[in-house]
Amino acid sequence: MSKLTVVVPAYNEAAVLEAFHQRLCAVLGSLPQTCDVLYVDDGSHDATWTIISQLAARDARCGGLKLSRNFGKEAALTAGLDQVDADAAVVIDADLQDPPELIPQLVARWQEGYDVVYATRSARAGESRLKKFTAAAFYRTMEKMSDTSVPRDTGDFRLMSRRALDALHQLRERQRFMKGLFAWIGYRQTAVYYQRDPRLAGQTKWNYWRLTQLAIEGITSFSTAPLKLATWVGSATALLAFVYGLEVIVKALLYGNNVRGYPSLMVVILFLGGIQLLALGVIGEYLGRNYAESKRRPLYFIEEKHVARDTTPASHPLRTSALD
Repeated sequence: MSKLTVVVPAYNEAAVLEAFHQRLCAVLGSLPQTCDVLYVDDGSHDATWTIISQLAARDARCGGLKLSRNFGKEAALTAGLDQVDADAAVVIDADLQDPPELIPQLVARWQEGYDVVYATRSARAGESRLKKFTAAAFYRTMEKMSDTSVPRDTGDFRLMSRRALDALHQLRERQRFMKGLFAWIGYRQTAVYYQRDPRLAGQTKWNYWRLTQLAIEGITSFSTAPLKLATWVGSATALLAFVYGLEVIVKALLYGNNVRGYPSLMVVILFLGGIQLLALGVIGEYLGRNYAESKRRPLYFIEEKHVARDTTPASHPLRTSALD
């Protein structure tokens, strides 16, 4: 009998964990596979770890990891997936915007031979128009700028086979954009469509600042287009400046030199200065990421863990840190 592990990253999700676990267990009980659940507490400040510990105590299929601090969702996902010894793993958030009831459909497509089955949102309930617009713009920008095709309107909710998990584990880069990494490994991938529900309880942790940072992470991790754009903008600006310089010289030779033109001169200087600072900023983003990669710090540290009690011994040793 095949084994399935559900990995659930959680950060300050105490308000929703009990309801999520109840719905998830109802779904797992209907599956023919041997199933367990692994919650990853990403340094929460509320009672998230206490609830995870209680769930693990009363449900033998439930395990938990507590990270030593808040490393971010991408690292928490990596920590959870690193521990999976099953034939497949499902990644799902705890806020119930992604319905656990969709998992049987993901499993069915996996059994058809797909290595990655991702859930694509056909509708996004409970989100503002601005958030829907910016999300759509991001996915379409990534589609145009990146050589890796990242599925549109698709989050982290997906199923991955053992082969896909082993491939993902080899990608140990520090600047992680998991949606891109999921797509980059390749293999057979397919989509299952669903309507996303509003958050059941609690507050979203993804404000516009964090979403912007994630978008920058994704673009700089999977595309060098901003560097190329800076080159082309710089070249075009230099050409325009050269043409304007020739115009100034010709006018000075024909009509003589005068003091007029100070406002236009300031506009040109400020324009060129702004372009240069923009190009330096783009270069700085890439340079900063290379600096972070060169330090090769661990991706996460585990402070405490509970292992599911009714699963077979792991064929892959559990890792307590991401030193590799």
